[in-house]
Amino acid sequence: MPKDPVIEPAELAGFGAYRFLDVRESTAFSVAHASGAVRVPVDAWEAAAKANETSLNNMAHWEAAISALGVDNDTLTVVYDDGRMTEAARVWFILQNFGATAAILNGGWPALAESNIPSSVTAATSPPRRFHARAGSGNVGIVDRVGMRAELGSSTRILDARSNAEFSGEDLRRNARGGHLPGARLLSHASLLDGPRLRPAEELRSLFTDAGFGPSDHVVTHCDGGGRAALAAVAAVRAGYTDVRAYYLSFADWARDESCPIVRG
Repeated sequence: MPKDPVIEPAELAGFGAYRFLDVRESTAFSVAHASGAVRVPVDAWEAAAKANETSLNNMAHWEAAISALGVDNDTLTVVYDDGRMTEAARVWFILQNFGATAAILNGGWPALAESNIPSSVTAATSPPRRFHARAGSGNVGIVDRVGMRAELGSSTRILDARSNAEFSGEDLRRNARGGHLPGARLLSHASLLDGPRLRPAEELRSLFTDAGFGPSDHVVTHCDGGGRAALAAVAAVRAGYTDVRAYYLSFADWARDESCPIVRG
């Protein structure tokens, strides 16, 4: 598995066998997709991760869902979306949480379409072995609301990957309350991107430093619903942070609990 969770199309040839997962809408997938790619029903995955009966604690559910895509534990799985990077990051986060060997294609489908790879690549052709889930075995861990509350005021640094308006409480999205977690530092997901690509490691390190993160900080990312939090976690790993977790259910989950403190402004 590459140390950097994000790879460029030109790097694919160096990884031997790999499988593509396409995280775009079905209509876009039907028009064109990478050779051998399998489409991920990302809306269903997002809903399942937030439902009690199929949450990320339900290892059997996710083992079956990941196996259904033809993913095994050893072959590199390369995830791409439409270039927003957040949905690919969401799927990557879930895959790596359960022990899959996975990476995100930088720039998504637009970058892939510009290369020669869509018409020339042959994905892994050997029949996949059944995927065996190993929860919590990825580079990025997971935090729930109880764990997040316990870490308020500790040495953990909270990265809020939402917009300025969400952070201040001006934009509630669908939440009854708005603002940010006590002690959270804003580093919007948009700032991590250069168009459809995640910025290089050195640029990300500079952004983290400017936002008040130290090089050895314990980082927990969150957004409103998981996708931007996953991308921020990917950025933290790419920037060199070694203790990274995501509060995947994020601010929407936090705001629903009236006992969870929120800072406005």
